[in-house]
Amino acid sequence: MRVCVVGAGYVGLVTAACLADRGQRVVCVDVDAERVAAVRRGDAPFHEPGLAERLARNAGGRLDATTDLAAAVRASELTLICVGTPFDGRAIELRFVEAAAREIGEALRGHAAPHVVAVKSTVVPGTTDRVVRPILEAASGRRAGDGLGIGSNPEFLTEGEAVGDFERPDRIVLGGCDEATRDALARLYESFEGVPLVRCNNATAEMIKYASNALLATLISFSNELANLGAAIGGIDTVDVSRGLGTSRYLALPGGGTAPIHAFLLAGCGFGGSCLPKDVAALVGEGRRRGQDMALLDAVLRVNAAQPARVVALLEKHFADLAGVRVSILGLAFRPDTDDVRESPAIPIVQALAARGARLRGYDPVARASARRAFGDALPLCASLDEALADCDAAVLVTRWPEFATLPERLAKLERQPLVVDGRRMLAKDRVARYEGIGL
Repeated sequence: MRVCVVGAGYVGLVTAACLADRGQRVVCVDVDAERVAAVRRGDAPFHEPGLAERLARNAGGRLDATTDLAAAVRASELTLICVGTPFDGRAIELRFVEAAAREIGEALRGHAAPHVVAVKSTVVPGTTDRVVRPILEAASGRRAGDGLGIGSNPEFLTEGEAVGDFERPDRIVLGGCDEATRDALARLYESFEGVPLVRCNNATAEMIKYASNALLATLISFSNELANLGAAIGGIDTVDVSRGLGTSRYLALPGGGTAPIHAFLLAGCGFGGSCLPKDVAALVGEGRRRGQDMALLDAVLRVNAAQPARVVALLEKHFADLAGVRVSILGLAFRPDTDDVRESPAIPIVQALAARGARLRGYDPVARASARRAFGDALPLCASLDEALADCDAAVLVTRWPEFATLPERLAKLERQPLVVDGRRMLAKDRVARYEGIGL
């Protein structure tokens, strides 16, 4: 198929590169001329494992990029809207989605060929039908169902694993205003053999996306709340509790091991990133707007917001006054395998420790540039893990980077052992001389 992808961010560019890698002819549209130029060169503008290789293979061939949305839309059969939907504290902002829909509609005016427009951006249920559809119809002069298909095709991509998630999906959700729209979307994904296709209306497709992220966030806050209770009671290690949960027939796999969702039942310093916090908050905001009490999801957010303070409290157990204490923050990205620091638990941890006068420095194997933009001079960055550990009084593990599994061996070589506060319960507690952790 000839596909236009509007937006070259995490979702849009991964989608475009992976579709091109599977044989589709794709043009990626973005307002950022520098990003467009990078994509055309085959250069990845952000860190995402596997993306650079796919861009290099397809740029100049099946994958192109442009700032000319109208030309890209008219040259395609199907357009995917992959623009940002930032959260303003009460609701998601739709200005980018609305602008994209309007420009796409204007490009289609007078263009007789059938065309499908699908929203891949995460939007609250009802947005595609109540916001995007009227804009598209008015701008194009066409009616949905009469040669104009309007659909919802939500993404389920995890930053740091987005390429693998796209290429090996557990399901593909095809929302549409009619069966013809869903059929067109199904053709886009016909190379994904054996993957369940969930065909539904647009609002249901949008809700599936939100329900998926809300479930994961709920599991994380559930685990953290129980871990905090166990620590208050004493004598309970959340790692053992999680292991016990994993043996349940609901979570254990028949051939051994645990289901992937068990990873969200590991306590830590909270979830972050551009998806879970925003999406749960958007659902809570939408519920309030409609007079629907969202007590459970509101509690999920409150538990998560309080979790970084637990890390600071663990430090304060060992230091009566944090002023002047040399603390190294290990991991600044909100999760491993990404350079994204948005809503990272490291941010409130650094802010709280700085307010208490701690002498801070940070280390992240990938997110140096984004961390520098986020923290500025407030957090000097180290070039290596060993540099971060040298002469520190305490090390706070925030991100589950694989490199940090080597901490016990590195610490054993030091003459003076720092306190390690494990905000992800990544390390075996008996392998670190001075150890503290969430839920212990």
